Amino acid sequence: MLGRVAEGIFWMYRYLERAENTARLLAAGHRMTLTRGQEEASQEWRSVLTTLGLLNAYDADHDSYTGAQVCDFVLRSKSNPESVYNMFERARTNARACRSAITMEVWEAVNEGWMTLRDLLARPVRDANLNQVLGAIRRESTLARGATHGSMLRNEVYCFARMGTFIERADATTRILDVKYYLLLPSLAYVGTVLDTSQWDNILRSLSGERAYRWLNAGRMDARSMADFLILDPRFPRSLTFCYATLRENLNELAQLHGREGKSHVAMREADVKLAGKTVEDIFEQGLHQFLIEFRNSNAAISTAIAEDYRFIP
Repeated sequence: MLGRVAEGIFWMYRYLERAENTARLLAAGHRMTLTRGQEEASQEWRSVLTTLGLLNAYDADHDSYTGAQVCDFVLRSKSNPESVYNMFERARTNARACRSAITMEVWEAVNEGWMTLRDLLARPVRDANLNQVLGAIRRESTLARGATHGSMLRNEVYCFARMGTFIERADATTRILDVKYYLLLPSLAYVGTVLDTSQWDNILRSLSGERAYRWLNAGRMDARSMADFLILDPRFPRSLTFCYATLRENLNELAQLHGREGKSHVAMREADVKLAGKTVEDIFEQGLHQFLIEFRNSNAAISTAIAEDYRFIP
């Protein structure tokens, strides 16, 4: 398999996952602001931009944080190269470049998704149509992922698709956990209060884990049990443990196909050692913020090693 094809598939699915995660985060931020005063709502939108790494770019063009401005900037602004529209366009560009490696169903799902978002994002995003736009982004990403699972061979192309998805998903989970809890929570004095619980509840919503968490932990709403669910529960498909189990599985399949291991397998084992046997008490004793920073660094190291092993174009 050519390095440029492997790279195209890997990044195609990273962009699809990133677009969906961005939509989920905007939806969660919007829900929170509906019950907040103007100043608190402004801080909520600021935290969303920080989570996405877009705060400096946004500040260069705007001097306030309102829902309409933030959502329009994140979703479609021409001054934002990391807009959701651009993410979907890059996913489509990679899909077109790799047409021979993907099925017709996958290409049609990505192409039609891009056309749908192109039309929806041709006009400024307002409160009146925000839910429609965010729902469409989530739906189109899900359709592309469903077409992948339902039509593609379980070969190395599929492995790169899955690795791109779960590298990106793990990164998004750490960023949402880190910023939503540590930047938005005003003071340690609020830990255990209604505000603290509402923050964690919003994190669950951002990661589509609210219903699953409540089903497993009826009536229990505390930081440690939620962190345990989002970081260590192997049943939840957006937990860090689940992401790494899937990533490890696909790396091992590639090693079997190619008859060798590379730097990415070493990096994966090093990351596994850091996570293996950890309890949520260990994580909180170390410091949740510090744990998430270290995890994100390991995640980036695995991504870089994959690019080196499989000769992505520099």
